[in-house]
Amino acid sequence: MALEWVVLGYTAAAEAIILLLLTMPGFNRLGKGLNAVARSALKPLLTVVPFCAFLLLDIYWKFEVRPVCDGAICSPAEHLRHQKSVMKSQRNALLIAMSLLLYWLLYRVTILRLQLQRMDEQLQRLKNKD
Repeated sequence: MALEWVVLGYTAAAEAIILLLLTMPGFNRLGKGLNAVARSALKPLLTVVPFCAFLLLDIYWKFEVRPVCDGAICSPAEHLRHQKSVMKSQRNALLIAMSLLLYWLLYRVTILRLQLQRMDEQLQRLKNKD
């Protein structure tokens, strides 16, 4: 299961890098190229949505079937292992949420930049007509 989380982490990092490049000022000359790269990356990165849903179901299943560790029933080692499991589940849920949020932000920023590019082209055509 660790490989799945590594893949999700790398995907979130790629989304963050592309989003950072798109929103960084000073890359106006590279805007069309960055838009094209982001648009072409959106379709393969869409696989992150069902992948996150699967991993979220995995976290839920682990939460439901994990042994309950209450008070004097378990040893300190078992209690520590239980706490580590809870922390890992919380970390993984946060990674899922961030990955989905980054994908949505990348999608919206790409759409907004594309609309802005189209408006600039229309403005240039109107200026050229006059």
